[in-house]
Amino acid sequence: MLDVVELLARSGNAPLRFSDVVRELDLTQATAHAILKTLCDRGWASRDPVVKTFTLGPALAVVAARTDTARPLAHAARGAALRLSREVGYACSVVERFGESLVVTAFEGEPATQPSGIPGDRIPYAPPFGVALAAWDTAEEQRAWIRRGVGANADRTRRLEQVLEHTRERGFDVDWTTPALAQAVQVVGTLDSNEMPTPVRHIMDQLLVEFTTIGFLSDDNPGRRKQPVVTIAAPVFDTRRQVALMLAVHPLCPLSARQIRVIGKKLTDETTAVSPQPRPGEIEPAV
Repeated sequence: MLDVVELLARSGNAPLRFSDVVRELDLTQATAHAILKTLCDRGWASRDPVVKTFTLGPALAVVAARTDTARPLAHAARGAALRLSREVGYACSVVERFGESLVVTAFEGEPATQPSGIPGDRIPYAPPFGVALAAWDTAEEQRAWIRRGVGANADRTRRLEQVLEHTRERGFDVDWTTPALAQAVQVVGTLDSNEMPTPVRHIMDQLLVEFTTIGFLSDDNPGRRKQPVVTIAAPVFDTRRQVALMLAVHPLCPLSARQIRVIGKKLTDETTAVSPQPRPGEIEPAV
């Protein structure tokens, strides 16, 4: 049922037909009919009697009205994304972690296009995604994040540890992982290298080393030419000074090292302002 609600939310202003729900969620017609009827009866979905399409229902307005007070940090981050988008001229988003997934919970700026995502989109919390969260996460969660991307490979582990360390030193993450590169990571990662001849296995291992780190653009070389930057992201902390979510800018264009630093400074100014001050006696997050 929740999958149907999320699908209706992702569709935005484009109403969905019954067949769309069946196809997108791979449901039987009987199951889809039962879910949609229940949602419509409860007001969580609405059915247009003329064109027979479905949209989110009025009952969700009650939930939406309470979201700002129930989730004040996420609300503040969305306000920061809106201000930042207007200031830098690029789309901005708020990304939160749910288990081993990252979810885009707000998007401000120009219409959302890949690879920025739209609210409700989920991506794995694994390399090369979520560096701005992992870099300030606990040591245990950092190890888990790395394992999800590279397993027990010592070389890839070392390189990702360096990525996290460099990100903390810089204060924000810079990423140019394109959709094509992200797809390549997933395809190569699903292949069983143990079934491959030794030379091929070595090539695959090296590809994963490159794929899982190539998206992390080093901007500390002032002589570097402009590079296509997809995302510049920084963490927002909660009252316990634990990383809660991340605020991201999506330039989707080539930027110089100086431009990256300027955007990064504006971004971290916003995340610092949004993050609540730690209560007396509390310490900084351990990494």
